[in-house]
Order: sequence, then structure tokens, then C-alpha cells
Amino acid sequence: MNVSTYSIKDLEQLSGIKAHTLRIWEQRYNLLSPKRTDTNIRFYDDDDLKLILNVALLNDNGYKISKIAKMDLPEIRAEVVKLSERTLTHDDQIHALTICMIEMDEERFDKVLSTNILKIGFEQTMLNIIYPFMSKIGVLWQTGAINPAQEHFMSNLVRQKLIVAIDGQIYKGGGKKFLLFLPEGELHEISLLFAAYLIKLKGHKVFYLGQSTPRADLELIYKMHQPDYLMTVITTSPGAEQVQEYINDLCSKYKESEIILSGYQILGQDLSFPSNVKVMNYIRNIKEYLEELDPVVQEK
Repeated sequence: MNVSTYSIKDLEQLSGIKAHTLRIWEQRYNLLSPKRTDTNIRFYDDDDLKLILNVALLNDNGYKISKIAKMDLPEIRAEVVKLSERTLTHDDQIHALTICMIEMDEERFDKVLSTNILKIGFEQTMLNIIYPFMSKIGVLWQTGAINPAQEHFMSNLVRQKLIVAIDGQIYKGGGKKFLLFLPEGELHEISLLFAAYLIKLKGHKVFYLGQSTPRADLELIYKMHQPDYLMTVITTSPGAEQVQEYINDLCSKYKESEIILSGYQILGQDLSFPSNVKVMNYIRNIKEYLEELDPVVQEK
């Protein structure tokens, strides 16, 4: 089956509506039409998910379910668009982004992001909307509730916004030197890009190597620029069995620098960290970390 399929538990996790409530809506208002597998197991498709996400958003904002049930799909969508344009609650915006991702609606996704950036700024949009949204989607992607194409679609659009924001920060000299990279095989760079943005925003120098950096390239750039800090985020690569060796190698090879580590393979794991390692529990903590450094005195 090429289309995505969802259990009622998946719908609950994505929409925030309890499974019990969804069943009541299904029975009382014929709101959903579950399908059944050959073994008689109920499941829902993309159209069901899109509908319930829209219904949940309207219901959360005071629309009675009895009224929503009488609306056709274009009317429901029109109301959601109007609502997401005027509301400022973070949960509503996260909900709107989820709908855009499921529908692969690039224009709408971009508009929601751009509107929030204009209203609350880029940094707050990342911290209060994008990160909670990505956390929610990450869990569902790992459980197979959303497909890789939807996850890549969303990540690429967020990545584009981050690159534009980073380019808007002009280095004026002074500050510390940060070398940012991902290990070989590691492709999840949203957190590292956001760290690059915050570091540049504070006036420091960033050397950004990005995804899947070969060890030889990292060593070459390090020798050229002698950074004060190395930073990486390890989500999937190296894996659990190799990550300790990788950390030890980094710390031994680059002992003159402080090494900032974060990511799924680092946090909460049974690892030993040498003295020149700083573990960042959440990537947003980089902001507090930067505040502790000496203020940047820009070169004249």
C-alpha cells in the first residue's frame, strides 16, 4: 500500500483529540470513515488525518463540533486558513504546520512560518513553534505514522529559512571562533544550523562544515583556523556502539578546543566525557552558553 495509514492512536497523537472522543465523533456525526484491513483491523488514511487535524484546530478555537460536522471540506479548510492567519497561540501554529506537512502544501507552510517570523521574530519562532513541531513530528516519523517524504519536505523548508537567517548575520570581526560540523553519515542539521544562527547573532565567527563531514576535512579546517570551539549534534551517526570511540577521538585530536556535544546519541546515554567536553541538553541552551562568554568587542 503506497499511501500512509494511521491507527486511531496515531490520530490522537497528531491531533491532540482523545481516541475516545474521535470514536464518539465518528459515531455521532459520521465525521470519519475508517477502512479495514483484510484481517478486519481498522485504519485511517491521509484524507482522514487531514480532516481531523482541521477539525481539531477549529474545535480548539471554540467551533462546536455539531457546527463543524455540517460544513463541507472546502468550508472547513477556509475557516482553518482564516484562523491560522489571525491566531498567535503557539499550539495553533504548530497544528497549522502539521496540516501543511500532511498536505505537502509548500506555499501554506512557508506562509505560516513567514507570518510567525514577522510577528514574533525568527528566534522565538524557532524556539516556540518549529522545535516543538519537529519534536512532535520526529516521534511520529520514528513510529512510521508519517512517511519520510513528509519529514524531508518539512525539514527542507525549515532549512531554507535557517540559511536565509544565517546569511543575514554579518560578521564584523572579534569574538570567538566556532567550527560546526556533523559526523560522517549524519544528515540531521536543523539544530546545528540554528546554533550557527545564534552564534553569528552574538557576533562570533562561524566555520560551518555541515552534513557528513569526513574526519580528514575536519582536521584540515581545524589546522587552518584553530577554532576555540567545536560543535556537533549526533542524532543517528555514529551509532550507540561507536559514539564513545568517536568522542574520545575528537577530544584527543582537538584537545586545545572546547567540544560542544548534543543529540539523541549523546543525551541520556551511558557515556564518559573528557574534561574538554560540554554537553548541551537542548540546543536552545546554546543561547545561555553564549551569554556566559565575554561580550564581543568588534574590530574597528
